[in-house]
Amino acid sequence: MLRTEERQRLARERREEREKQHAAKETQILEKERKAKLQYEKQLEERQRKLKEMKQKEEQRRAAVEEKRKQKIEEEKERYEAVLHRTLERSQRLETRQKRWSWGGSVTPDSEGKTASKRSPSTASLKQAEAAVSKGLSSSSAALLNASDRTRRSQLSPLDSSVISRLLAPTQASLARSKSAATLA
Repeated sequence: MLRTEERQRLARERREEREKQHAAKETQILEKERKAKLQYEKQLEERQRKLKEMKQKEEQRRAAVEEKRKQKIEEEKERYEAVLHRTLERSQRLETRQKRWSWGGSVTPDSEGKTASKRSPSTASLKQAEAAVSKGLSSSSAALLNASDRTRRSQLSPLDSSVISRLLAPTQASLARSKSAATLA
């Protein structure tokens, strides 16, 4: 009987030992699962954070590219406008030079829509000024032009009228010639 009780006690102790080991293994397994789950969640958060950062960087890069493109378009527009402005200025200067130095002039329509004289207004005014100087008029001769010349001048642009005024004003050399011609006569 003693032996049976001893066997039962030993069997009970072994069972308890196995249950303790089994419980310890389950605890280890649960702990590993918990750690694995935490690791997975951490990796998932890290991945989401990296994706978010990549998205932000991509948006910033796109915004920078778009800004650069807009800036380039604006610079090209400014360059084009500058070239256009220079071309217009150049053509106006050429036109002014041609008007100033052309003796044939161009056909200009008058107020009734008919064409005026083939000579440019500056040429007609110059010839009148020469006639006035040759008659011995002084520097006030430009003020004595007839009314039709004044109306014609009022229809001109300010640039043209300033050119004509310059051409009408007698120079010192022409005044000296007219004075010497007047004294000789």
